[in-house]
Amino acid sequence: MRVLMISDVYFPRINGVSTSIQTFRRGLHAAGVETVLVAPEYPVAWQGADDDEIVRIPSRYLPRDPEDRAMKLAPLRELRSKLSQRGFDLVHIQTPFIAHYQGVRIARELGIPAIETYHTYFEEYLYHYVPLMPRGLMRFIARRFTSSQCNVLDALVVPSRAMQDALENYGVRCPMQIVPTGMEMERFAAGDGARFRAQLNIAPQQPTLVHVGRIAHEKNIDFLFRMLTHVITRHPDVVLIVAGEGPALAHCKSYAASLGLSQHVRFVGYLSRDSALLDCYKAGDLFVFSSRTETQGLVLLEAMALGVPVVSTAHMGTADIVRPERGARVAPDDEAGFAAIVARLLGDPQIRSAMAEEARIYAATWSASAMTARLIDFYRSAILARARPQPELSSQHTG
Repeated sequence: MRVLMISDVYFPRINGVSTSIQTFRRGLHAAGVETVLVAPEYPVAWQGADDDEIVRIPSRYLPRDPEDRAMKLAPLRELRSKLSQRGFDLVHIQTPFIAHYQGVRIARELGIPAIETYHTYFEEYLYHYVPLMPRGLMRFIARRFTSSQCNVLDALVVPSRAMQDALENYGVRCPMQIVPTGMEMERFAAGDGARFRAQLNIAPQQPTLVHVGRIAHEKNIDFLFRMLTHVITRHPDVVLIVAGEGPALAHCKSYAASLGLSQHVRFVGYLSRDSALLDCYKAGDLFVFSSRTETQGLVLLEAMALGVPVVSTAHMGTADIVRPERGARVAPDDEAGFAAIVARLLGDPQIRSAMAEEARIYAATWSASAMTARLIDFYRSAILARARPQPELSSQHTG
């Protein structure tokens, strides 16, 4: 089987979409499925390395979202004719922008299925980036935009039950399959938390929380800062490490300072996924999370794979991960209630130790190999469905 993937984002742009693509490509190659990835060029270097089957497209700057790039259409059009000779069985689209429209066009030209992964919950995302428009209107636009795109596809991959339910409520009618991004457990067997604490002048026994993710308004990080003010009343020396960058970074720094948290919050930026990020996770006594927009919440599983217990609210995809409360605790949406759980766990190392072991075992049930096998089965069903003869329309429907 040969699969053409196309995405508006990939490394060195660090986010969940890039991680998901990389994880599934590794799994697919191990299972004997060939993939070619079409993605934008970036002006910054990536510490990793592109393999021979990554095709970079010249791109342009996006003024409202400078971390991302827009692929230029002329090089994509030139590429389409070359791709027709590669013998692809399926096009797997990863993002709903230029990649979506070009991916669907390529699939139709080649007569093969177009499937897409729905990575981003736009209903709770879009209004943050068009602040002058009413929130209700932006939600309506996001729903119409999503349903119109999804209903031209042959099939759709969704990372959680909650996301499938939401899309069905929008009116999406194409076949859907829940396939979360799997965990490459072998990549989460290391990490030196003591070293990372020492680099930040955090004492070995100092209570420490960690949050990893894109620093964006929809991630609800302000909630964690307000929560932290409650934890301080019981653990005056507590520290929150915030790893990541994004459009809300300046706001978050200013907001934390306004709450008097400058000595309690350490912003550490983007970290290498193969070394420093593992150290960062391991530096935490607990991983804390409060986003309302995650279609999966892969960072929760990464923390758990490293034996770091999780305290999180349960919205959208995060609910699938934390509601079993195996290595995790579900926290309420109010800051004081969330903080009470955090403070209690920080004060009980025995419970944290038991949760850490449970977290590792639970994360392993989300293995990359199992999720890749599920994806391959979905590919096959989409290919078979596309190959079946379509029923002819009766005369009463032909006009």
